[in-house]
Amino acid sequence: MDQLDLIVIGGGINGAGIAQSASAAGYSVLLLEEGEVGEQTSANSSKLIHGGLRYLESGHLSLVRKSLSERRALLRLAPSLVKPVPFYIPVYDNSQRSQWMIRAGLSAYALLSELDPLGRYKSIPAAQWPNIRGLKLQGLEAVFQYWDAQTDDKALTQAVIKSAIELGANVLQQTRCDAIVHRPEYCEVSYLYQGEPTKVKASCVINATGPWVNELIDCVSPPMAKEEIDLVQGTHLLLDITPPDGILYLESCFDQRVVFVIPWQGKTLLGTTETQLADLEGKPTPTREEIVYLLGIYQHYFTDAGEIEILESKIVETFCGVRVLPKQAGSSFDHSRELWLQTRESHPRILTLYGGKLTTFRTTAKEVTLWLESRLGGRKVLADIDKLPLY
Repeated sequence: MDQLDLIVIGGGINGAGIAQSASAAGYSVLLLEEGEVGEQTSANSSKLIHGGLRYLESGHLSLVRKSLSERRALLRLAPSLVKPVPFYIPVYDNSQRSQWMIRAGLSAYALLSELDPLGRYKSIPAAQWPNIRGLKLQGLEAVFQYWDAQTDDKALTQAVIKSAIELGANVLQQTRCDAIVHRPEYCEVSYLYQGEPTKVKASCVINATGPWVNELIDCVSPPMAKEEIDLVQGTHLLLDITPPDGILYLESCFDQRVVFVIPWQGKTLLGTTETQLADLEGKPTPTREEIVYLLGIYQHYFTDAGEIEILESKIVETFCGVRVLPKQAGSSFDHSRELWLQTRESHPRILTLYGGKLTTFRTTAKEVTLWLESRLGGRKVLADIDKLPLY
């Protein structure tokens, strides 16, 4: 049985990025995906490549700086997949975030973008407020406009996988990993592919299974400790309503969370929620409370929204992503979105990814590749992923 350098389990954006980065660095890579590449969490995001303006409130400056740097890189490397889009923040007389707070946040955002032209923001003159289709003007005190980017998350994931394959990675879809045996010299991974049970050796294994991260750890022998996590569902509603020209960054009228109103495929996308799940069985589906929450926010801000029942009749699609957050007290809105890489002294050949963001998948991949190099030594580099375009 030949021994590979690396097996990546999970074909979401992080698994795809790791396969690309490790292959470019010269390592032999096999990626296993139980379903279709990019069809789970990575296809159910808010479709944004952004620095995370709201993360400034919780002091996550390093995450924002890193995200803005990656936004700049992806706009350069994947111009057909990642495009700049204007964001609008309306501030009302009863908003929890005042004009000076928003201005301070946008100034810090611009500073952290390191002179990127997209770091600019401005205050929209009152005479132009009616141009934002349907936005409630009563009580409106200011509108700020800044820039971030939008993507087709599934298409981006598949583009990264395509690049990984071109660099020599082997990618198997519809492939379930059944067991991982950790030995001193290698890991033995058992999986089912096209009905055939197969075993393969790898020097290292990456657990990039997202919300199923601890389920995969349960397949490891000898038994491996796992971290306590919160699974948080983010629901999106796609409405058959003419979309806005840009993205509306709205403060929830029910709490202090941020909700986006997004143009998507000629329709209007609302998202997202933060609903803690007790477990993850089957395909995530929106709760009644989440639907009412999102429609209620839209109704609050848009004068032509109509009754909740009318809005609900315009829902043409719903989807839910599931975030992995470190378990802690308090609202999940305040939990850290920083990636958490975990390895155990008892299982030094297995690296587990907890959390992570769509925007920073390349940074994650680079960190994992450095870890791989520390374990296996260097290889002959095939390409620089900072110069590889994504189509």
